[in-house]
Amino acid sequence: MNLDELYQTVVLDHARRPRNFGDLPQASAVAEGVNPSCGDEVTVSVKLAADGDKIEDIKFKGAGCAISQASASLMTVKLKGKTRAEALAFEHVFHDMLTAATLPVYPQGFGDLQILEGVRKFPQRVKCATLGWNALKQALTAAA
Repeated sequence: MNLDELYQTVVLDHARRPRNFGDLPQASAVAEGVNPSCGDEVTVSVKLAADGDKIEDIKFKGAGCAISQASASLMTVKLKGKTRAEALAFEHVFHDMLTAATLPVYPQGFGDLQILEGVRKFPQRVKCATLGWNALKQALTAAA
């Protein structure tokens, strides 16, 4: 697999037209992620439901490479409406998908996130793909 293959149709689509991009008024928690090696920056904002458990809304903003932007966009699409535990489980599986010796078992609904599986072959890109996810984890921890 070469680097060009990483930028599949879905990745390019999310990078060019990111979903859930922008500010989130009345966010329950906000966290930033910065990749100093390449300059990618992502801020993730999460609005939790009144019970403090369900992700009512999630947005991100920032600038970076196609992988960091597409990953954050795909993340927001997949996690809206999930509980905090479900979101953290997805984060864990996503991280394992890119870093573990063997591929994880994908939970139901993981879907398009598997498109980024090929990033594992390019260790220098793993930080790009996990940037938004790391910020999400920080935001959910801060909101606890």
